[in-house]
Amino acid sequence: MESTDFIARLEEFVKQEDVLAVSRDVNELRGKFEDYVLEEERKFQVSQLEAEEKGETVPTLETDFGKEAFYAIFDVYKAKKKTIIDERNAIESKNLSEKQALIKRLKVVVSGEENIGAAFASFKEIQDKWKEIGDIPRDQRSDVQKEYSKLLEDFFYNINIYKQLKDHDFHRNHQLKLTVIEKMKELQKEESLKEVEKQLKALQNDWDGIGPVPNEEWERMKESYWTEVRSLYNRVNRFYEDKREEQKENLQKKAALLEELKAVVAGKDELDSTKNWEESTKSVLDIQKRWKTIGFGPKKENDEIWKEFRGVCDTFFDTKKEFYGKVNEVFDGIAAKKKELIDKADALKDSTNWKDTAQQLVQLQKRWKQLGHAGRKNEQKLWKQFRAACDHFFNARQAHFEEQDKEFEGNLTLKQDLLKEIEAYVVPEDDKKTALDALKKFSNDFNAIGKVPMKSKDEVYTAFKTIMDVHYGKLKMAGSEKDRIMFEAKIETLKASPNAARALSDMKFDLRKEIDKYKKEAALLENNLGFFANSKGAESLKKDVEKKVQKVHDKIASVKAKLKLIPNE
Repeated sequence: MESTDFIARLEEFVKQEDVLAVSRDVNELRGKFEDYVLEEERKFQVSQLEAEEKGETVPTLETDFGKEAFYAIFDVYKAKKKTIIDERNAIESKNLSEKQALIKRLKVVVSGEENIGAAFASFKEIQDKWKEIGDIPRDQRSDVQKEYSKLLEDFFYNINIYKQLKDHDFHRNHQLKLTVIEKMKELQKEESLKEVEKQLKALQNDWDGIGPVPNEEWERMKESYWTEVRSLYNRVNRFYEDKREEQKENLQKKAALLEELKAVVAGKDELDSTKNWEESTKSVLDIQKRWKTIGFGPKKENDEIWKEFRGVCDTFFDTKKEFYGKVNEVFDGIAAKKKELIDKADALKDSTNWKDTAQQLVQLQKRWKQLGHAGRKNEQKLWKQFRAACDHFFNARQAHFEEQDKEFEGNLTLKQDLLKEIEAYVVPEDDKKTALDALKKFSNDFNAIGKVPMKSKDEVYTAFKTIMDVHYGKLKMAGSEKDRIMFEAKIETLKASPNAARALSDMKFDLRKEIDKYKKEAALLENNLGFFANSKGAESLKKDVEKKVQKVHDKIASVKAKLKLIPNE
């Protein structure tokens, strides 16, 4: 429902001749309009937050959602209502004075008029004028009507009138009052309580305006009348009691929701992340949604609790806005640093120094992750720019190596053919030198062929190493010779590996560690020699330790010899 719909509906009510008849409808419309304005203001606040998060222009509130127009018409309604009430009160006061004057005249007729014809004529005049006079103030109605009814009864029962006329009027009054009772019974079927109240009031006025009935019928008829009146009023009263009870329950439900809202908002100062704020916001919006499903409470209390509820909501959303303002400052700082990384990546993206540039870009990517999130409005846009620069380089590098791999396909074929030749080679049993020369030539030929495609290099090297290890294993060698030759073979094989430089460097590192270990062992043994005394038994132990020291020095010399065999050493 739009604001124009509320305004149009209110205008319709204001056009009613009797605005009092639509008073409840107007109040209900006003309550719904205030709920509508609150919801529109909330939606606007949400749109502002979403705009801030997306980095869009934050909209400004350029409308009051029809509040000025609505309350301008509502003021017209109140003025019209007041005018009608004032007019009604004035009329009812005038009617009261007129009826009181008629009662005085009727008293004179009842107590002082001796001429039956004149008394009856005066009575008819008073009765007709009484019927013409409209409502009087409610608080006076019962007493005035009772006094008038008592005078009517006194008139008919105390004045000796013509029996025929008396019987005729009694019979007619009896029928009219029976009709009123029947109409009240029919009124029990009416569903609209407003209509019941309206018609019941009119029927009671009709009943009071009808003259007396025969004495023998009066008590029974009066009992029937009041039975129907009480039944209808009980129904009306139950309706309003149920309504009041429902409003009390609604007020209790709203009070419970207000406490639930306060509990959520009480923790606002502890919320230290956007995730926590979104979870709390979800809870607040859920409470607001449930609030709208609850009907009205008693007007005064309903207005008070609504103002308090709205105030708590405003406090929450104001604090949330302040928090996101600070968070956005942090996000903007991170975004500035990420823009610097983007500039560096853009400067590197066209480089053809594939190895060094790739390492630099990887470091930039690590730094990017370390910086953390730059906020919704920044992160996705910045990441696309950064990734585009990185992808530009790595795609170019991949294209380069794919093209290079095409050039290495021929080398792969040559190495595969050589592997077949090596595998088919038969190691001579009695000619060790010829076998070693052949195996060394295989290694030189394998290394001389050059690089193969990246995807095949490990597979080709593994096959080569496996075949060569088998052939070297068939050679009849022992002792230091075998150790030296196998070490040389290992070096030659490593030269053919995809990561030869690193493998040889690791080998040198391991050999140096081994030398350090032997040096420490030798130092410990040499230190122990100083503890042996000059005696027969000690001399024997000393020689044994000296032998161990010599063995360790021999091992050191052997490892150093191996170290010299490694290229660039």
